[in-house]
Amino acid sequence: MNLLSTSINITSSSSRHLLLPPLHSTSFSSSNVATENNNNVAIEGRNLSFWVSTAKQGKTKTLPILNDCSLRIPSGQFWMLLGPNGCGKSTLLKILAGLLNPTRGTVVVKRPKSYVFQNPDHQVVMPTVDADVAFGLGKFNLTRDEVKFRVSKALDAVGMLSYQQRSVQTLSGGQKQRVAIAGALAEACKVLLLDELTTFLDESDQLGVIKAVRNSLDSSGDVTALWVTHRLEELEYADGAVYMEDGRVVMHGDAVGVMNFIKARQAAYIKQINS
Repeated sequence: MNLLSTSINITSSSSRHLLLPPLHSTSFSSSNVATENNNNVAIEGRNLSFWVSTAKQGKTKTLPILNDCSLRIPSGQFWMLLGPNGCGKSTLLKILAGLLNPTRGTVVVKRPKSYVFQNPDHQVVMPTVDADVAFGLGKFNLTRDEVKFRVSKALDAVGMLSYQQRSVQTLSGGQKQRVAIAGALAEACKVLLLDELTTFLDESDQLGVIKAVRNSLDSSGDVTALWVTHRLEELEYADGAVYMEDGRVVMHGDAVGVMNFIKARQAAYIKQINS
């Protein structure tokens, strides 16, 4: 189910049920990066703004993409970042991953962290499943047995252990996504940043990928995931959610509260266009 693109000026109090500290900060870090000093928080963005400048006919125009966005994701939880197309959610995720620098604001994310791309072919590069999961472990001083153990454990977490020797080219899109996630888990990452992994997948693959992430978090206890999506039904698997519109975070809290809010907005929008 796609989210409707409507503007709102309502904030939610649902985040208080998660006992999260206040989100708003009145100061900014000159480096845009702060040191994580709260083990209960894995991902935090404080008053993040991002804009790009375009030149046309000799005139420079500033285009805002994000405007004063704040969010806080507790450690060990599976959260989702939702919003209509073009609301800025993928841009926000890339800032949290360090792929983009915010124009203004502060980012705090536990390390190591891993960004998983929407298209698995941009990330899965080795010929076999086990070789691909082991690829990133070359930077660690590990024995062969330690590498094998990490690879097997990571593949088991995403339900792909029986595919260790399979050629990557024989896998479905969803299976490739799970291999990419396993690669991040093998490197003992603390934060998974996942950009609309189910967009181009069929229903079976969608379910397989999202369950793989959920199972990975449940089995590890110390991995946090932030999943960008426009599919409302995927909230069923989340602990919490952040909802965006027009480059702003407008709701931040438990998944059920966010889902009910979005459904109410959709119903109001449909009623409005049919009246």
